This record gives sequence, C-alpha cells and structure tokens, in this order.
Amino acid sequence: MCGPELITEATRHKIAAYAAEFRKVSRSPFGSGDEIGMLNLLSADKAREVVRRADGGAAIDLSVDLFMGMPSWVKAGDPPFQQWMTHTPDGTLLDNLTGAGDTQNRLVSYSGDAVSMYTHTGTHIDTLNHFGYHGEIWNGFSAAQHLSSRHWTRCGADKIPPIIGRGVLFDVAGLHGVDMLPDNYGIGAEDLRDALKKQGTTFSPGDIALVRTGRMTQWPDPVRYIDNSPGLNLSGARFLAEAGAAVIAGDNSALEQMPARDPENWQVVHTYLLGEAGVPIMELVDCEQLAAESLYEFAFLGAGLKIRGATGAPMRPLAMPLSR
Repeated sequence: MCGPELITEATRHKIAAYAAEFRKVSRSPFGSGDEIGMLNLLSADKAREVVRRADGGAAIDLSVDLFMGMPSWVKAGDPPFQQWMTHTPDGTLLDNLTGAGDTQNRLVSYSGDAVSMYTHTGTHIDTLNHFGYHGEIWNGFSAAQHLSSRHWTRCGADKIPPIIGRGVLFDVAGLHGVDMLPDNYGIGAEDLRDALKKQGTTFSPGDIALVRTGRMTQWPDPVRYIDNSPGLNLSGARFLAEAGAAVIAGDNSALEQMPARDPENWQVVHTYLLGEAGVPIMELVDCEQLAAESLYEFAFLGAGLKIRGATGAPMRPLAMPLSR
C-alpha cells in the first residue's frame, strides 16, 4: 500500500516532509540550489520503464479546455481567461498590416489570436514559489533576495522538468460510493488509505498522486465547480507527502478543501506542500475517465509551459494504461 512504515531509511532522508517544521519553509534534502523539491524523486530508469509499458494508443487527456467564461480563480482579483482575434481575413484586407497588398491578402486568408490569463487557469501546475511563509519560499529563497519586479528568480515554471512516471488515482468519491464528495469535504489520510485498499493499488516514492473528489462532474459551472470545494485537508496532504509523492494533483480548483478549516491559514495545504514538503501541485486535472475505467495505475506524462519565474503554468497531462 503506502505509508511511513514502508519507507526505507535511505528514502526517508530524501523526503522533505519528514524534517518539516510547522509553518516554516524547509531546506531541500537535495541541496541549497534545489528549485524543484520532490520532483527529484522522479528517475530516468522509472520513466523508461513506465513508457515501455504505456499504451499510447489509449491515451487519456486529463486537461480541460480554456475558453471565455470558464471557471477560474478570480476571488483575489486575478483576471479571467480572455481570448481575442488579432487578425481576420476581412480585417487584413481592410488594414493591410502585413503590407502584402490587396491581391495577396485576398488570396491568403489570415487568422490569428491572442490570450490573456492568470497562470493558474485551467489544468496547471503550481510551482514551489507560489506559496511560502513570512516572505520565504521552498529552500529558504526569499522575496527580498530572489523576487524581481516581474517574477521570482528561483523555483519558477521554467525549472519544472517534464513529468514522466507512474500515476496513481485515489478515487475518494468512488470509495464513498458517490459521484461527487459533499461540499467542503476534507479528504484525510484515512480516506486515502482506504481508497488504495479498495482499489488494490500500491503507492511508492516518486509516484504521481491524482486525487478524485468528483468535482469535475460540475464542470464547467463557474459557481458549482469553484465554491465550497471538497479537497485534501492537512492530514491527507501529509499522508501523500510522507509517502513520497513527487507531485500531487486534484480534480478541483485548489486541490485542497475550500474554505479551509484552519482559522489562521486560508491556504493550509498549499503552504504545507509547497513551503514545507516541497511537493508541486496540479489542479483542475480531469479524473473522470480514469475512474469510469477503473484505471487506478497508469503512465503519467505532463509538461508545463516554461514561463520564466512563474508561480504556475498551464499543462496538458496524459494518462496511458500500463501493460503487465
């Protein structure tokens, strides 16, 4: 299954969660220059093995569409997804911005567009500079020394490597026999243990954890999907971090239970995973097809946009069934 009792001493020293101190950013077990935390638990050998066993002909897209009016995090004043045409065939005839002239513009129908979005829109990864404590982030990097006028100079999305490894679904909604967990339900360690037991699944250090609440059944309703979301509580986050998760993903908007039950910390799971445990987070990951096919173990492949210094980046992760 998984749990602290199954982690070897050698591996335990590589998992930051075991040395974490309450509400203090952790120093990385991978050195003073480390910017990716538990992604260091991924290995080339494991990636080769999982790709060798992966059925690329049955790949499942775990991402959501990006579109105007989509559910997104706007409660803190962050901008919604916007898209607009920058070139249209008729407009090109009128303004001739290309300088190609009327004859060529009639022949060549030119369309182009642009987008504007918060980096935490749609299916995306949260990097280790997204949350911390008292002006510091993972590994002791500080806003005073490592935050420029435009972006962090440490732990940005450009540092996140392609994520290739064994993915494991924790179908907590399925465990409880519901399509979706109740509003504001907190997923704890017992839920995660019981999900593995029911599924007959194991979880090992370096695996990628996907937690299903069933919230994606409400997509794309901007109110029902975002507000009062079920998600991981601190107990559940600690369980996965101590089990050696390289990344933790959820099918809801913030991974964690929202609103949080901690009266002093409105992002208790984010600050713990990113600041203390060094575990990157993925959000808005669609787990519905995985659950429908009872696909609890799979090859996971995903890569985010390399936006320099960014606190998050869009992703298009894929899951592929594994051969025996």
